[in-house]
Amino acid sequence: MYNILGAEVTASNLVIAYAQHSAKNDVSVTTVQYPISEKEKKAVERWAQQLLDAAYAKALRGKRLKILVNPFGGKGTAASLYQRYAAPVFAAAKCQLDVQNTEYSGHAIEIAENLDIDAYDAVVCCSGDGLPYEVFNGLGKRPDARKALAQTAVALLPCGSGNGLTWNAFGTGSVSIAALAIVKGLRTPLDLVSISQKDSRMLSFLSQSFGIVAECDLGTENIRWMGAQRFTYGFLIRLMRQTIWPCDIAIKVEIGDKESIKEHYTAWCTRPQEPDADSKRLELAAESPGLPELKYGTVTDELPQGWQVISGETMGNFYAGNMAIMSKDTNMFPATLPDDGLMDVVTIDGTVSRATALTMMNEIPSGRFFDMPDLNVRKASAFRLIPHQKEGYISIDGERVPFEAFQAEVHQGLGTILTKSGRIYEAAGPR
Repeated sequence: MYNILGAEVTASNLVIAYAQHSAKNDVSVTTVQYPISEKEKKAVERWAQQLLDAAYAKALRGKRLKILVNPFGGKGTAASLYQRYAAPVFAAAKCQLDVQNTEYSGHAIEIAENLDIDAYDAVVCCSGDGLPYEVFNGLGKRPDARKALAQTAVALLPCGSGNGLTWNAFGTGSVSIAALAIVKGLRTPLDLVSISQKDSRMLSFLSQSFGIVAECDLGTENIRWMGAQRFTYGFLIRLMRQTIWPCDIAIKVEIGDKESIKEHYTAWCTRPQEPDADSKRLELAAESPGLPELKYGTVTDELPQGWQVISGETMGNFYAGNMAIMSKDTNMFPATLPDDGLMDVVTIDGTVSRATALTMMNEIPSGRFFDMPDLNVRKASAFRLIPHQKEGYISIDGERVPFEAFQAEVHQGLGTILTKSGRIYEAAGPR
């Protein structure tokens, strides 16, 4: 049923379109036709309607999609990947499409800021995670930011280096399978994180990193041609140097031990779903225009009381995640949830041995990474980080921001994405 895209009755046939697995990681649109007589027509039309009701269930049919194609992202193949693998799936599902190329960095911010949000059900980015980052921030710049972020779902066709949004929402790195997942996708609230630096404020949907991960992400732009492998290469190079990134860190910790984090994850995943929750969220968002106020102020304010101060003199890696999977086989934050109002903060001391660090990296795909004793994990609602050095890298959703103090604060369910389940990520949770 999930793979059925459309069913219609023509003059003499019932035509069913479906996504057939053409390879291990791809689907292609196929049709099957059954001849019908004139006297059967009404009964077949009723049957076709029942088939589509079952095939789409809670998913919106014929989604109106604003497609943004970044022709420069990843290896520069986004446009051809979209045309070959995604466009046929959307057409067979009778989606209404408006396709536009982005022409420069920040173009998607402008497009989202001026988007007619009533004309589209979702913005689909053909790119890596950079375009969704721009779309969320463009929607956040609007006078009706809260309404726009609640009403407009954001999805990603994986055409870049990391593609974290696709892996978390749909559990795939395949463009065609992601297109099918968008067609059948369910609206899902998503926590967004406000990042403040001096007088600036931006929104983050994926992660914030400082230390080895930020350097691997941003310090390897010269080898972007390697695709996702550049992150592993960058990690190994920096690991050999055993570099540390001293800083001051304070965290508003909500859950501070791994067993309690696991219990929270299980309880959240199994909670009963509230009927009409999405409609109620849209109503509330329409009543409160603009972004939510910052509960904890900005990085320039005094540190709020009750925050946990952590020694960062020998910091090796500070990594905060709003989603579980950062790239293929990298389930870095297995206990994250789309809309629990918390982010997972991972810290690793820079003085751990090279052997330990390599073991930790190798255990990420296995799921044993979470329980390793040298890994500190906290669920938090906010944090502040102040670098001691004058130069380095800070990565927000894979985008470089000024190397200076920043503060992060979670806004529960502020954004919207499409997912397969409608409630959790397609990632293995903590064991």
